[in-house]
Amino acid sequence: MARSSSGIVAGLTVVAIAAVGFLGYQASATAPAHPPKAAAPPAAPSPVPSAHAAEPAKPVAVPAESGTGSRVVYSVSQKRVWLVSEGGQEPKSFAVKPSTAHPKPGTYLVNSRSGAVTGSDGVPIEHVVRFATADGVVVGFSSRVDGEMPEPDQSKKTGGIRMARADGDAMWAFATINSKVVVLP
Repeated sequence: MARSSSGIVAGLTVVAIAAVGFLGYQASATAPAHPPKAAAPPAAPSPVPSAHAAEPAKPVAVPAESGTGSRVVYSVSQKRVWLVSEGGQEPKSFAVKPSTAHPKPGTYLVNSRSGAVTGSDGVPIEHVVRFATADGVVVGFSSRVDGEMPEPDQSKKTGGIRMARADGDAMWAFATINSKVVVLP
C-alpha cells in the first residue's frame, strides 16, 4: 500500500510541476516586455543622516467603508488604490492618476483584461484591468508603456486610471476576471 500511495504522490507532483510550468510559460508569452530604460544620471551624494531624520512614510489605511474580503479598493478623492488580500496580509497601496470619467461609488467586478493596447487617449498602455463604464467610456486601471503619469487632458473623456508600471504589474497579478473592485468617492 505504501508503494502505491507514494507512486500516486509522485505522479501528482509531476503533473503539478508541469501545470505550473505551462501557466508560467503562458503568462510570460502574453505579458509585454518592458522597454529598456535609459541609464539614470549618477546620484548626488546623500546628506549625512541626522538624529532628526524623517520617519519613513506610514502605510495608508484601507478605508473602513470598503467592505471585506479580497478586493481592489479605489478612492477617487484620495487618488489611491489598495490591493486587499484575504488572510491578514498587509495590503499593497499606491497613488494613481484618475481618469476624466469616474465610475459611481459601488462594487464592480473585473470584466476584461488586456496585456497591451492603445488607450482612449491614444497612448500605448499595458496591464489593462477593466471594471466599469462611466459617461459612455470604459473605465479601468492601466500603466503607460513609457512609464509617464501626466495629468489627464480634462477636455477629453478617458477611462484610464493610470499607475506606475510596477504598480500596474501588481494590479495585473492581483485583479483577475471577476475580482471585486470597490469604488469610493
